[in-house]
Amino acid sequence: METKSSGKFLFEPPDTAPVGSVLYTEHLKLIDQSRLAPFAGFLMPLWYSSISEEHSAVRNAAGLFDCTHMGVLEVAGPQAAEFLNTITTNDINKLNPGSAQYSYILDPAGNVLDDIIVYARQEDKFMVVVNAANEPKIKAYLDALQSENKPPIRDMRDTNTTSDCKVDIALQGPASIDILSTLTKDSEIENLKPFKLIETTIDNIDCIISRTGYTGAKLGFELFVHPQQAPLLWSKLLQNGKPLGLLPCGLGARDSLRIEAGLPLYGHELAGEFNISPFEAGYSWAVKLEKPFFIGKAVMQQTAATYDMKVTRIELPGQKGIRPIRQNDGILNNSGQCIGWVLSSAKAGEKQFALAYIMKDTVKENDPVGLYYLARNQSQIDKGKKQSVQKQQTLQPDITGTIISRFEKF
Repeated sequence: METKSSGKFLFEPPDTAPVGSVLYTEHLKLIDQSRLAPFAGFLMPLWYSSISEEHSAVRNAAGLFDCTHMGVLEVAGPQAAEFLNTITTNDINKLNPGSAQYSYILDPAGNVLDDIIVYARQEDKFMVVVNAANEPKIKAYLDALQSENKPPIRDMRDTNTTSDCKVDIALQGPASIDILSTLTKDSEIENLKPFKLIETTIDNIDCIISRTGYTGAKLGFELFVHPQQAPLLWSKLLQNGKPLGLLPCGLGARDSLRIEAGLPLYGHELAGEFNISPFEAGYSWAVKLEKPFFIGKAVMQQTAATYDMKVTRIELPGQKGIRPIRQNDGILNNSGQCIGWVLSSAKAGEKQFALAYIMKDTVKENDPVGLYYLARNQSQIDKGKKQSVQKQQTLQPDITGTIISRFEKF
């Protein structure tokens, strides 16, 4: 529900037992059930071989991800574009059929409800992909919006609606085009640019193919197929891709890849404990303040003019014997003052990467920064380790890293 006094949309997710995705049976052909864990209402694979192997496969060959838990909504009809332009921060009027667009859905109080990708299939037919954990909230929010011109909104994963249903499988990495080429001769795929899409077939399976993904890979695709055909496509891709180095990848590699690339995760680098805005996250380009109106615009205008924190990417040592970085560990400037906190971290090879929320204009790219490990147990507390650190508190760093570019280009 929405509280009229603040404009904040409040939602209590239903308490339901996690279920297997449409690829659940396929996962159990490869791994034991103990490697499946609850995530956003689904039982999802954490890893198949190892996180490091799967991470490396995406960077050097290809990885296949079960993204069928992601929400896929259809917004269609004569009022679809106008409606989407009202509820999203980017400019739908610049989105031509066959193109996709990264954007945000805000509530009237300016809180980020989700970051999304809008796919234009036709001038009046759009597909909106939302995060799995936020899908029930976004559905409830859209249902609650009062508008005489609100177009029909359909859950495309629901096979009881129409035959045109879709779920997402992601094929990411430099070998992905070669793998797809073993299953389709559609020449358009080779020329598909980032954030473009085509509707075609993969080995006689109807599919929307888009040049999008969540790994930072220079080359990668998301494949939207009917839920009942997803297991067949999954198995065909694994079979044909194996000689080219394709590995199935779990949630662990998905997280390490996106952190290394600098991509935000809702609840960490967006919204979450610090209510991080798109401007602080490094995505001001996806908030078109020049639009006449979108829900939450007034707050975004104020945020754009006043924000004093930002998300930064940091490279730190990760060799054997170096303690792993954790969320909320302190980031220190060269005087030992705390300028922010770790939001997410992951190891990649012999390095650790952290996305941190730090004071704006305190450090720049290539500057050294310190990291203070918070206490992990009672023994460390007894020895004087702190359980939390405050901004501008002076501390002794445990390890030193370097500020690197906000996003990695592979």
